[in-house]
Amino acid sequence: MEDDIRVLIVDDDFHVAKLHVAYVNAIPGFSALSPVGGGEAAVHAVRALNPDLALLDIYLPDVNGLEVLRVLDVDAFVISAASDAASVRKAYRRGALSYLIKPFAADLLEHRLRSYARYRRILANGKDVDMEEVERAMRIMHPGERNVSRPRAVTEISVLEVLRDLAGPTPAVEIAQAVGISRATAQRYLSGLVDDGVISVQLRYGTTGRPEHRYSIRKDAS
Repeated sequence: MEDDIRVLIVDDDFHVAKLHVAYVNAIPGFSALSPVGGGEAAVHAVRALNPDLALLDIYLPDVNGLEVLRVLDVDAFVISAASDAASVRKAYRRGALSYLIKPFAADLLEHRLRSYARYRRILANGKDVDMEEVERAMRIMHPGERNVSRPRAVTEISVLEVLRDLAGPTPAVEIAQAVGISRATAQRYLSGLVDDGVISVQLRYGTTGRPEHRYSIRKDAS
């Protein structure tokens, strides 16, 4: 779809590339472009197609993927069988947002891609951000840092307490009424909590046919 996050897969193994295309296309909000099998082809494809994200292998037939990473002007995950620490450090040093070691389960890539979608939402083009939003975006892309807590505003704590007391997914308007704040204010705090991975959001359609977002505490959230 037009608003999907477009992903370019760079891998010289046709079967692996095809598998990763299927992984990406199975996630709502993402679509895979036709994969390419080499470093030069990756550079040309990025310039011609302007993808949002590249999934880049290191072991390419014409040039090392880490050298390609240096020149790609696009967000990138490195996906490789290379498990040496030097390659991992170099990948992050050259701008990789994530590093996945082959083989990996499909749900790991799905988790990283969903995190990337939230990261993009926080750091959307044309938007000014504050330091809290920058740190939130970094926590999302590096979930190992999730245990590093940030101070929560009193209203945000109240929103969480209301969600813990409610049974099942609840629309923002009901949460706002329970806390005693405006719907817009509740929506702002709810969006932040979704981005932090503390709560989840579901889209439901009411009797009028209009979509409604409903929020609930994530069972796996600490």
